Amino acid sequence: MRRADRLFQIVQHLRARRLTTAAELARLLSVSERTIYRDIRDLSLSSIPIQGEAGVGYRLDRSYELTALMFTPDEVEAVVVGLRMAQAFAGHRLSDASVTRARQGHPGSAQEPPRRGGALADLRP
Repeated sequence: MRRADRLFQIVQHLRARRLTTAAELARLLSVSERTIYRDIRDLSLSSIPIQGEAGVGYRLDRSYELTALMFTPDEVEAVVVGLRMAQAFAGHRLSDASVTRARQGHPGSAQEPPRRGGALADLRP
């Protein structure tokens, strides 16, 4: 597992649970406890509000939220091409939620309706 994936998994795990020990995280992610200690330190230095106490475990401040994903116009076009392929081959059921998510991730999409002929205009959630 890549380090970035592991760091993301640590944050996700801490968001889902009240208290987690380094030993639990190490077992879950198949790494050493020392690696977890380094990862927690690096996450804390990156302004992730992780609180820890020796012998007790780690927890994430409940007020912490991951920032929303935003797409550039080129990224939206790439997502739309993939969604069109999914709709063509697997039907609308598999791409409906993704269309909604793509619209949420497009800057300005909440304020302005899709323009005729725009990337998101002809996709139906």
